[in-house]
Amino acid sequence: MSPEQRPPESNAVAVLLAGHRSFLAFLERRVGDRAVAEDILQAAFVRGLERIDQVRDTESVVAWFYRLLRNAVIDHHRRGAAHGRRLDGLRAEIDVPPEPLPDDRAAVCACLMGLAAGLSSAHAEVIRRVDLEGVAVKDYAAEVGITANAAGVRLHRARQALRQAVSKSCGTCAVHGCVDCTCGPQSA
Repeated sequence: MSPEQRPPESNAVAVLLAGHRSFLAFLERRVGDRAVAEDILQAAFVRGLERIDQVRDTESVVAWFYRLLRNAVIDHHRRGAAHGRRLDGLRAEIDVPPEPLPDDRAAVCACLMGLAAGLSSAHAEVIRRVDLEGVAVKDYAAEVGITANAAGVRLHRARQALRQAVSKSCGTCAVHGCVDCTCGPQSA
C-alpha cells in the first residue's frame, strides 16, 4: 500500500514516529533531563494517538504535536512548582518547634531563674526580661538606658554564663534536654 492509499491517521502516525528524535531533543532542552523528557514524550504519544483523528492534514501533524508537547512541558513545570510549594509548606511546618506545655515551661523557667540567680544581677535581669518575659532587646535597652547593641552583647554574655551554669548543674541532662529539674548541682 502506497502512502497515498493509507488512511490519514496512519500517515500522521508515521510522521510522528519519524520525528521521535526531534521531539525528544525539544523536550530535553526544556526540562533538562533526558529521562523526564522520555516520560513526557511517551505520555504525549499516548495522548496524541488518542486524538490523532482530530488531525485533518498530515502536514500539520508536526505543528499540532509540538503544541501538545509545549502543553505537556508547561504541565510538568506546574506540577513541579506545586510539589515544591507543598514541600516548602511541610518544611515550614517541621521547622516550627513545638510550644512547651505550660507545666514544662513553668518548671524550666523556675529552674533557669534559680540558676540565673547565681549570675551577675545585670545578666540575670536581661535573661529574665528578654528570654523569659519576651521583651524585645531594644525595649530592654531603653529600660536600662543602654544602646541596643550593648543590650545584645549583654544578652549574649548572659546566655553563655547561663549555659555554663546549666551544664555545671545538670550535667548530661543539659545536653539531652530533660526538663524534670531534679538534678542537684554537679560537682566539678
